[in-house]
Amino acid sequence: AYVAGMDAKAAIATSLLVVGVTSAIGAISHARAGRVQWRTGLIFGAAGMAGAYAGGLLARYIPGTILLIGFAVMMIATAIAMLRGRKTIETGETGHRLPVPKIIAEGLVVGLVTGLVGAGGGFLVVPALALLGGLPMPIAVGTSLIVIAMKSFAGLAGYLSSVHINWTLALAVTAAAVIGALIGARLTAMINPDSLRKTFGWFVLVMSSVILAQEIHPAVGI
Repeated sequence: AYVAGMDAKAAIATSLLVVGVTSAIGAISHARAGRVQWRTGLIFGAAGMAGAYAGGLLARYIPGTILLIGFAVMMIATAIAMLRGRKTIETGETGHRLPVPKIIAEGLVVGLVTGLVGAGGGFLVVPALALLGGLPMPIAVGTSLIVIAMKSFAGLAGYLSSVHINWTLALAVTAAAVIGALIGARLTAMINPDSLRKTFGWFVLVMSSVILAQEIHPAVGI
């Protein structure tokens, strides 16, 4: 939206494609390292796909500016949650099994948000798995990539009926993002989980501030 000059809804749809492909490829590296809890990821992802497709269809009735402001507000809430943290992020066992109803409920809600505002990335899924589900941070990161890929493609399907995507630009950004994902997957195992969580929280907080500054100032005349 701010670098390529895309319309908000086109940017959201394109981001779902980029994030979906990147996550699917990044998940391979995490799976090989044993950092994916498949049961949780697949159930969460299936529920998320249903919510994401519905959100993608619903988004056509909501102005793009409102969607981006909502996106930023959710980023702030997520950043605060990640910065505050919870002991189970660091102390949880890799075999921790979440109850299926809880996984499905969280998946539907996160999926709906994904479809609405293009928030297919880890800033929603990782906290859901780490803070609410109690998975250790490295496992939450690896498992989130499975979930993100599934629901991003579902959300994209909901958008394609009403939004045109610049495929050349989308594929170029996707290629660059895939390289970053492969590098990131290797770095995850080398970084302290607590430091990773806090850094992640600050990064999301800064990005949300940028989005709010861009979207609110025309509305209030600043």
